[in-house]
Amino acid sequence: MKLNVEKTAFENIISNCQNFLEKRDMSQITAHICFECFANNTLIIKATDYEIALQAQIQAKVEQEGKATANGRDVLRFIQNLKDEEITLEAKDDTLLIKQGRSKLDLPMYNVEEFPSLPEYEANQKLHIESFKFLDSMDKINSAVDTNNPKYELNGALIDIKEYSFNFVATDTRRLAVVKYESQGINTLTLIISKRSINEILKLTKKETELEIFYNQTHIITKCEQFTFFGKVISGKYPDYEKIIPREFKNTIELPKDAFLEAVNVVKSLSDKIKINLQPNEILFESLSDKNHKASTQMEFNTGIEEFVFGIDSRYLIDFIKQTDSAKFTLALNETNMPITLIDNNFSTIIMPIIL
Repeated sequence: MKLNVEKTAFENIISNCQNFLEKRDMSQITAHICFECFANNTLIIKATDYEIALQAQIQAKVEQEGKATANGRDVLRFIQNLKDEEITLEAKDDTLLIKQGRSKLDLPMYNVEEFPSLPEYEANQKLHIESFKFLDSMDKINSAVDTNNPKYELNGALIDIKEYSFNFVATDTRRLAVVKYESQGINTLTLIISKRSINEILKLTKKETELEIFYNQTHIITKCEQFTFFGKVISGKYPDYEKIIPREFKNTIELPKDAFLEAVNVVKSLSDKIKINLQPNEILFESLSDKNHKASTQMEFNTGIEEFVFGIDSRYLIDFIKQTDSAKFTLALNETNMPITLIDNNFSTIIMPIIL
């Protein structure tokens, strides 16, 4: 194998590969990146730790076809300090040489045939969901995905494709985030995508990225022009989230996002737990702290409610508000100490209150 490749584009891919490498045991082949070049001047770069995998392709000047592996962290450390000029990669015996001018790095290679195969998928195993809807929805609900939950399925987000709709769902048992779309489909399907996979997909892509989304029994695969991502899906039965979503509300208030967020930020300076008191012509905000001090503020606003008081974790409010697209959002209420619902168009979050 021998080729020349532009340093900046090559470094960008190697940098993106870092989260896909084995971190605990550097002796494993999964701590290596796999390189494969072809006569059509294409270089394929692969990295995987078995749970997630990344494949990228880049144009290169290929002198000799072939395959090679090298420690991914060592490759990145070396090329980060090179000039923004072409880099030469050449495999000789059991060594990968990376050269630029008088600078050279020799790295031992493993048997490239032992590098793990990436998952296969069929062209007809495709989710017919628009790229923007997929990426935007994952971004909106990601903060509600749990971490380290004994119920492993809660450590992922659900894609729930029904006959006339598809929903994106996440819960950490204290809140439930849902994005709903109306759409007539052919097949029903449920997939649980790990939080780690969601994070990597969002890092690799922008919301305007054109993305193809595939799946098989064990993986979800997202493919754009340069990158193909593979992430294991989580097996298990997701909770019946629709039972938790209220069908009607006694009170709904449309609130200005920026003014409300400003008030929440003032009182959460002492404690994430806060109390909100809805009065007919104002909203009172107060921190809930075990210490002998408190922060408070108020916002003049015609609520149309005699009085309604509830406690809530401000982090959940902020996570929701930061993901809203509109200048206003809806606060929907039923009884005291019942879940509070926040709504922005087709995006909603149901939050368990703090019992006062």
